[in-house]
Amino acid sequence: MPKLRVHNITVSVDGYAAGPHQRLEHPLGEGFGRMHEWMFAAMRDRADGKGGIDVEYVERSEENIGATIMGRNMFGPQRGPWEDESWTGWWGPNPPYHNDVFVLTHHLRPSIVMEGGTTFHFTGEPIETVLARAFEAAAGKDVRLGGGPATVQQYLRAGLLDELHLAVVPQLMGRGERLFDNLGDGIDGYRVAELVGSPAATHARLVRR
Repeated sequence: MPKLRVHNITVSVDGYAAGPHQRLEHPLGEGFGRMHEWMFAAMRDRADGKGGIDVEYVERSEENIGATIMGRNMFGPQRGPWEDESWTGWWGPNPPYHNDVFVLTHHLRPSIVMEGGTTFHFTGEPIETVLARAFEAAAGKDVRLGGGPATVQQYLRAGLLDELHLAVVPQLMGRGERLFDNLGDGIDGYRVAELVGSPAATHARLVRR
């Protein structure tokens, strides 16, 4: 049965998954860019034909994915109504998704067809409806939930997430957006199925009980 999966969500030791004041110059929030060094290094190693724990987890994130869901804050820095429709994401003309991407937003705009098979769809529908649309688009494959933290929280609270991969980096943030706040009992149905560390990050995989 197809699953909804989260991969490569980087969190600090004190639980932050994004920095404060996200904007064009700081897409992950102030001070949070350094938290993703483990992943950038793993991507370089992979391109050079090297292996390792971090490379393995990056590779897992691409296996059997047929559609993607993300929040408006992950798609771009703008808040509120669109100033115009010139923004097409952080990733240039050929984004790395290569599938249908459903962007959760209260401010709709026409779908954007990009190079490489990526199409961004903007929707204000309930998260359950968006997930059903994503599963349909995935055609039997899994759906990746891309973030940010608030979007992951919505699906955790609703009990719709099947698998969550965290990369805990040995740094403290002290401020920003925490991943496991405001969940109520939404985390109770999960267990840690895997815990393994590299010099750069500790990887935890949470699955349904």
